[in-house]
Amino acid sequence: MSTVVIENAYIAPVVGEEIANGHLVIENGRIAALGSGAAPAIEGAERIDGTGTLVTPGLVNTHHHLYQWATQGLFQDATLFEWLTGLYRIWARMDAEAVYGAAAAGLGWLALTGCTTSTDHHYVFPKGRGDLFAAEITAAREVGIRFHPCRGSMDRGQSHGGLPPDECVETTDEILAHTVEMIDTYHDASFDSMLRVAVAPCSPFSVSETLMRESAALARAKGVRLHTHLAETLDEEEHCIEQMGCTPVEYMERIGWLGDDVWFAHAVHLHDKDIQRFADTGSGSAHCPTSNARLGAGIARVKDLLAAGAPVGLGVDGNASSEMTAMAGEMRQALLFQRAVHGPKALTARQALEIGTLGGARNLGRHNEIGSLEVGKLGDIAMWRVDGFYAAIDDPVCSLVFGPTPPLARLLVGGNTVVDNGELRTADQERLAQAGVEARRRFLREDS
Repeated sequence: MSTVVIENAYIAPVVGEEIANGHLVIENGRIAALGSGAAPAIEGAERIDGTGTLVTPGLVNTHHHLYQWATQGLFQDATLFEWLTGLYRIWARMDAEAVYGAAAAGLGWLALTGCTTSTDHHYVFPKGRGDLFAAEITAAREVGIRFHPCRGSMDRGQSHGGLPPDECVETTDEILAHTVEMIDTYHDASFDSMLRVAVAPCSPFSVSETLMRESAALARAKGVRLHTHLAETLDEEEHCIEQMGCTPVEYMERIGWLGDDVWFAHAVHLHDKDIQRFADTGSGSAHCPTSNARLGAGIARVKDLLAAGAPVGLGVDGNASSEMTAMAGEMRQALLFQRAVHGPKALTARQALEIGTLGGARNLGRHNEIGSLEVGKLGDIAMWRVDGFYAAIDDPVCSLVFGPTPPLARLLVGGNTVVDNGELRTADQERLAQAGVEARRRFLREDS
């Protein structure tokens, strides 16, 4: 029996009362007990002294593009469509080695910033460049966090009215066949799964209606989740009205893409009726505040979505539009942006923590497994140092969310240590960092 005991810590379980001086026990990867006061004596247990730490669920990242680690800092003052147009030509050069390097660096960085579960939305598959999907899965297994790779796709290039160049798109049949293969090869639906696959056409302006409909049917036949970009910019709404005759959310409803098995990236420009439809259908959204600000896309209506009862999680988004963004820092960004628009009561520190944990778990359909500290759930734990300078703030949750992210004392996935005192323990973090640098060189070479 593998047992870990955390003691003398401030515990913020997200669900239930916070414990000012408490303990938490993980047995065989699951939370077996938590409570106030001293931990029970358990023979052979690994005991972690949590004095001066805040214990929270591990953070859940519900939108990312890991390959973009290799193209950070480019097109710094561009709109979304300008940024995409400029980068697609570079991304078309990717190969499996570059994708591995970017994913290894990106996932290592996520772990070092408190993330225990991450998605990835990979939708660029240039021909003859190796097994790109397997490359990022290899990286995730090395880092040791739970991974939800989303088999993205584009079948609507510029010659058919889409945004991406034709060399970046695939045929509908190729996409569907490969998606089935990836689900059959990798998807694990078990309770403690480290790897689940989602179906994720890129966006309404790069994917045909046929592929959108067929993807939804495929995902539901296979029992996996659906993901896509939606309503990120006003340009997208204009595009949808011009080409589809309706708004982005109306289009999603028309083609069967609303439901509690779906979550959308961004969802910035929603009408009141859209928010109500999200709530009525259980459709989730991944709020990506840093990326949306960097590209000038706007601020998602998180306050209104939460008030309506719609699922909301957080996403770092690809690092090409959120350079070096820390997962924990997105909680702060979400809180500040909502308050900037709606006032100081718009979002609390604890609501920000909830969307970064349990809200993300709801997006991924894993809210019964991860996202809160409850007996029976998986032992995915982040421990933050809130002593030292941070002790000037009496409320540890405020320390985590309001200011710069506190140091990460320990990160556990299923009770296994991934980060200890700010250092990766599952992989050589200097090697991962260098792999990210090498990936950038591969992307940017002119002869590739």
